[in-house]
Amino acid sequence: MATLGPSGFSPYPVAVYEGVLNPPPGKALMFNEIVDEEIAMREAAKAMLTLPNATIFPGPQVLYAWNEEAKQKAKLVKKMAEVLNAKIIPMYDYRPKYPKINPEIEINPNHPNLTIWHNKIKACIFVGVHCHYANVALKIIRAETDCFTIAMCGMAGHEDAMITLRDQHVEEMEKFIRIAQEVRRELGK
Repeated sequence: MATLGPSGFSPYPVAVYEGVLNPPPGKALMFNEIVDEEIAMREAAKAMLTLPNATIFPGPQVLYAWNEEAKQKAKLVKKMAEVLNAKIIPMYDYRPKYPKINPEIEINPNHPNLTIWHNKIKACIFVGVHCHYANVALKIIRAETDCFTIAMCGMAGHEDAMITLRDQHVEEMEKFIRIAQEVRRELGK
């Protein structure tokens, strides 16, 4: 039954309506619980290394060389993909493409659920995606797919991701890569 208000429009309530809030600085959000960042990084790496078609979705804040940090992060995304044996599908253009898209020809990041369904992606990382877009996309993905979502956010994080790592800058991304390498060795991959 639909309820009065915005939550009634979604068949699956968004996380914030369920009382899930972003983690405080130095912590991470994992399956709606606040945990140490390293624990969440290990679980994120494990998901990316064990679930089919792991994919990294880099956004404009990483794809465009608008400052030195963006340039460094872009290189780290490439290294991260190598360590995780993950594909990279860029989210460089958020503009809607109407009236219809063809997922065989183009990727439309305004419909991330279609990209995930079409590519059978079971684990993904959002990195460098503007917060306003990541918030909407993660809600759609959470409501309509079974994809394990990981948000590496340069700001406060995203409560609709299964794992959200906040304040992710160059040092934190390098730390994640080191942890992913450890997890990969532990899994014998």
